[in-house]
Amino acid sequence: MRSKLFVPGSRPELFDKAMNSAADGVSFDLEDAVAPERKAQARSQLADYLFGLKPTAKKIVVRINEISSRFYADDLQALVGSQMRIVNLPKVESPEQITELVNDLERLEGKQGLSSPLHILANIESPCGLRRAFDIAAAHPRVMGLQLGFADLLEPLGIDRYDAGTVRQLQLALRLAAGEAGVAAYDTAYAQIKDPEGFAGEAAAARRLGFAGKSCIHPSQIELANAAFLPSADDITRALAILEAEETAQASGVGAYQMDGQMIDAPFVRRARVIVEQARHAGLLNPL
Repeated sequence: MRSKLFVPGSRPELFDKAMNSAADGVSFDLEDAVAPERKAQARSQLADYLFGLKPTAKKIVVRINEISSRFYADDLQALVGSQMRIVNLPKVESPEQITELVNDLERLEGKQGLSSPLHILANIESPCGLRRAFDIAAAHPRVMGLQLGFADLLEPLGIDRYDAGTVRQLQLALRLAAGEAGVAAYDTAYAQIKDPEGFAGEAAAARRLGFAGKSCIHPSQIELANAAFLPSADDITRALAILEAEETAQASGVGAYQMDGQMIDAPFVRRARVIVEQARHAGLLNPL
């Protein structure tokens, strides 16, 4: 998901608009975007919508309420079996919370005879969560990614969320944890809606760090995210050349080789395969 658009679960008039947007994924939010007194209504409206939704290629994410809240169990009960494909669990601080969510999902899926397991996107939004990010990501194969959340992580500590050095350090810490666990890393939201240059710059920096995509809180940010996480023409050309050279090297029994004055070996080949896969997914190359 290069772009993932947040939509408040209490705003059903926005559901179709979000689904018809250019966002790769839509994240329906039952947590921070919904006041406590409206949680039940929002949950019911969202469940009605997602159970009535036809299968779609767009990634359907739901940010449920945190596992310690009184709303958590009702969120899962209402939505498992719908078109929700990814459960976004907020404020994760331990692998045990992932295990608890997995057990609850297995129980609900088993009752309904579901054969396609739901995936988990874990939000890292506290110092403790960041410190244990790898353990969280590696807690279960259902975890498909980690997502940064700066509001809860930085505001209570009085840390400037828009300080570039701070942002890069936290992005890198999360990316390394996700990389060690073999899952994707997704960048945080950017609250300054009227600062497209700031959003684009932060997204570009995230892509250079190997992030898969970025959250969007306004439709105007979607195209910026899609463009930022799209492989460039030069990236694609070089990746294809690396893979072509790799075939020749393998046929010759060579493990490492030079291309354009640079030594190429297994890590570069793996990265080239990722770039080509991204390009095919985005329609920039013909499918295999």
